[in-house]
Amino acid sequence: MSIFGKIFSKIFPSANAAEVVAAPPAAAPGAPAAVAPPPAIPLGDVPAVLDAMPGAAGLNWRTSIVDLLKLLGLDSSLAARKELASEILYSNGEPGSAEWNIGLHKQVMTRIAANGGTLPAELRD
Repeated sequence: MSIFGKIFSKIFPSANAAEVVAAPPAAAPGAPAAVAPPPAIPLGDVPAVLDAMPGAAGLNWRTSIVDLLKLLGLDSSLAARKELASEILYSNGEPGSAEWNIGLHKQVMTRIAANGGTLPAELRD
């Protein structure tokens, strides 16, 4: 299972992780990128789910990809984050830098929302 699939299934254990789209299909050069449509049934309020997890109060999961991965009990190493970035086609900035980590976090949140998770705009944009 992909790292993004693991993230998604930790947040929504009853969701079918096999149906999760980590990255949209590649668009033809010059064409706008297509985003996968969300499932017909919303899965739930992501912040409420994450805030209810043990240890959430001590982690800054809302802006930190490292803390989000730690909260979910997943590998938060740079190698794992690079693999995650590769899965979701994220390549802005120097891997491991603060800017890159923040951007990766936003992309993960955007993908969660694209797959049916409910997120406020400030966590996606």
